[in-house]
Parts: sequence; structure tokens; C-alpha cells
Amino acid sequence: MCEAAFSQGAYPAIHLGTCTGEKPFYCYVCEATFAQKRHLKGHLRTHTGEKPFHCTVCEAMFASKGNLTRHLRTHTGEKLFHCNMCKATFTLKSSLTSHLRSHTGEKPFHCNMCEATFVNKSSLTSHLRSHTGEKPFHCNTCEATFVDKSNLTRHLRTHTGEKPFLCNICETTFAWKANLIRHLRTHTGEKSFQCNMHDMCETTFAQKADLTRHLRTHTGEKPFHCNMCETTFASKGDLTIHLRNHSGEKPFHCNVCEVAFARKGGLISHLRTHTGEKPFCCIICEATFANKSILISHLRTHTGEKPFHCNMCEATFAWKSALARHHRTHTKEKSFY
Repeated sequence: MCEAAFSQGAYPAIHLGTCTGEKPFYCYVCEATFAQKRHLKGHLRTHTGEKPFHCTVCEAMFASKGNLTRHLRTHTGEKLFHCNMCKATFTLKSSLTSHLRSHTGEKPFHCNMCEATFVNKSSLTSHLRSHTGEKPFHCNTCEATFVDKSNLTRHLRTHTGEKPFLCNICETTFAWKANLIRHLRTHTGEKSFQCNMHDMCETTFAQKADLTRHLRTHTGEKPFHCNMCETTFASKGDLTIHLRNHSGEKPFHCNVCEVAFARKGGLISHLRTHTGEKPFCCIICEATFANKSILISHLRTHTGEKPFHCNMCEATFAWKSALARHHRTHTKEKSFY
């Protein structure tokens, strides 16, 4: 057998099962077998739903003492399990085990329906539902269903308004950890997403979504379609703004006068007519302007740039309005000036 020694009691008999592989304790519900009686007792609770172990801090209940012990660490903040490859610490040993695979690259859990592999069993279980369509986690406020508990937990915050993720720099709170991570980059200035399109530019971005939108300036892709006309857009936000041209919606209201705007940027520029603020400064002559577009137009008086081309002759213009006036010399259309 082995050289393990015991002083007394039932321990020798219990230990023998680990040496012989014998599993004499039998579940009468599902036919599972166990080496120890306490393991069978714990297993039976998965059938009965019994949860005799109660948290003294909150109302959570558990089927096993071990699960209660692990849960209590969420209240105490205790993290007993340390990664020996970095400084990360964990409440659960299973979390440490999964984390270590981020260092080793090991993905031991394989999907038997495709070639996907995963670092932990729970990720595989959630993935399998993408094949089966199963969504066993239900919102008790609306009819939404989810493939895993974490997605349900995040969804519930849309009902409760809970924002548990706190920025330790400015105290802004967020409903989702991913939003906090993105927000922190506004403080650090980190821009980890870089454009590598044909080595044409090296622009970097703080958010992956911003990089995705930027790449469309290279590819010309416009995947967002207006269902009221044939216009297409590179971003969903641009489509949303465009749709207001059809609906007439102007959701951004000035709190000084009664003017409303389809775009938030329009409201911000308008508010400067009340405050007199001119935050955009010309680096050549120090002239200041209420909005960036006017500054850009002004800079052409210094650079001589004329980006607006007439498609009927070779004339070029610094401003779009000047091109429009010029067009009338071809069309003979009368100006209202």
C-alpha cells in the first residue's frame, strides 16, 4: 500500500480507499460512487437542494462547509493563494490554478464540437452553450437569458444601477470592470492599441473600439446602413446622428435658452455663445475661436491650403461655402446674398 501512519479512529479505513480505489458509497439517485461517506453526503445535496451552511455576514447559503469558507473570503478580502511568477493573489485555489495557465499558455479543456480550448472548465461549459443554444441563467426582472452567471450578474446592474467598480483617482464608479479599465487610460494616457495598416500610419488609441473605427478610414468600410435612405457609415455613432435628420430628434437642449441640437458637439459649441469661451487658439497669430472647425478654416489663411475642388473646372477654394458660391457661376443659379 503506502507508508502513511495513523494514531487511531476511522482514519486508516478512510485512507485505504485512496490506495485501493474502492468506492463503496453509492448514490441511489444517479449511481455515482464515492470513497468516503462524507463525500456521498455532500453529493446528495446536489439532488435535494439542501444548503445547511449559512453565511453570518449576508444571507448566502451553501451545500458544503468548504464553499462557505471560500465565500467568507469575499467579505474579509483574504487572499491566501499567491502566484509565484507575478504578484497576483487569489481568494480561491482554483483561481490561482487558472491564472497560472496565463503564464504557461496551457489550455487543457477541449471542446468536442470544435477545436476551441480553454484554461478552465467553466469557460468550456459556457462555450458549449454557444453550440447548444442553452441559456440557463434567467433575469427575474425582465425576460433576458444568459449562457453564464457572470453575464447575468452584469445584466442585473442595468436594473439596479449598481456601480461597484471605483476609480481610485477621481472616484468615478462603473457598472462593469471593462469600463473602469478603459476609464483609467484617460488618467494614465496609455494608448496600447496601435494601427499597423500597411505601415501607413502609427496612430495609437486608448480603446480598441477607437482603433476599429480608425481602421475603416484605411479600408473605406462602412458597415452601418441607414434603413430610411441608402447612406452608409463607418461607425454606429455616426449612423445614430444621421437618423436624427430623418426623425427631427434634437435631444441636446441648452439650459440657458430654448435651442436644441441633434449632436452633443453642437450644444457644446452653442453654449460658448453664452459663456464667451474660445478654447481653440491659432498657434501662428494667437487668434481664438469657439469651435475647432472655425480654427481649421482660419489656419488656411496662413497655409494657403485650398482643399475644396470644383468638379466643373480647375478652381480650388479654402472654404466649402466659397466653392458653393463658385458653383453658381456654372449653374447660373441666383445667390441669396
